[in-house]
Amino acid sequence: MELAKSMMIILLTGILTDNFVLSKFLGICPFLGVSKTTSGSLGMGCAVTAVMVIATAVTWPLYYFFLVPMGLSYLNTILFIMIIAVLVQLIEMVLKKYIPALYKTLGVYLPLITTNCAVLGVTILNLDNGYNFLESIVCALGGGIGFMVAMLIFSGVRGRLERCNVPNAFAGMPITLVAASIVSLSFVGFGGLVDGIFGIA
Repeated sequence: MELAKSMMIILLTGILTDNFVLSKFLGICPFLGVSKTTSGSLGMGCAVTAVMVIATAVTWPLYYFFLVPMGLSYLNTILFIMIIAVLVQLIEMVLKKYIPALYKTLGVYLPLITTNCAVLGVTILNLDNGYNFLESIVCALGGGIGFMVAMLIFSGVRGRLERCNVPNAFAGMPITLVAASIVSLSFVGFGGLVDGIFGIA
């Protein structure tokens, strides 16, 4: 029971209270670039979630069973980036062959997952928090789902913005950034919700 509660806290924290985009401000580039459509947001969210989970599943054991025993833990960032780059290339090839429409929708932002700091951030965050393998996987899953939720919510917001008469001074990226900041503020309230559900002091 305690294990399930702990996993649920980590999952909900990644999705809501410590959302990588809206709380930690990581992965802003694809968040602003691909969130114009719901389909693009969903596709990017799924791709980032897959990369986060698989990258965590590969980097965690490599760190603890190879880098640490060899005294090479300081190379973790370089190694993690290389692993993420390989995973993104594999996903890109799969999408190009089997889901070409989504591949075209994501465009240049798909290979940019390689440099998406949210993906690298979750692998390093797991180490900093001292998570075990299962906790790290759940954290990565929560981070990916949180990224997707933020993308989907913001795609709806941007859809409404396009139908509004925005003053010329705010047209384009300025109003997009203002809207993103308001959406970000809305996620602050989830901290108390998660604490209340699980009775965290």
